[in-house]
Amino acid sequence: MSAARWSVLVLHGPNLNLLGVREPEIYGDATLADIDAAVVRDGAALGASVACFQSNHEGALIDRLHAARGAVDGVVLNAGGLTHTSVALLDALRACAIPTVECHLSNTAAREPFRRRSRVAPACVGSVSGFGAMSYTLAIRGLIAHLERRRLSGDRESTP
Repeated sequence: MSAARWSVLVLHGPNLNLLGVREPEIYGDATLADIDAAVVRDGAALGASVACFQSNHEGALIDRLHAARGAVDGVVLNAGGLTHTSVALLDALRACAIPTVECHLSNTAAREPFRRRSRVAPACVGSVSGFGAMSYTLAIRGLIAHLERRRLSGDRESTP
């Protein structure tokens, strides 16, 4: 296989290391390892190398995002509960200016009222939610399509 055309970072936020055992009626029974293996496989099929990182610490996610600046073409982000609270993560996404797709296993719009607002969405090119583990596959596909369109148009703008 030829070298990957794209480099993608998948960031998983707090508590996602407990997937498969944490509220499977909401989040499904796929483990984080299952999801990581699927996004690496799906990314490769789309011409992308995919690296995955999970942390329960907001600062570690921000540090990893900073390290990705200039090193990856795009990010898929499931910020977990930080989605609804983290202005710092929003600021990091804006500062790093890496095209990012927000991703959630559950349909956050159909859950508790506090989950219906995403603090990180304004810095993302799109979002996918509600399809369980397949949300990640859809997010990777959407991100690659965005990167392809941007490359074809010569547009260097990365985030809204």
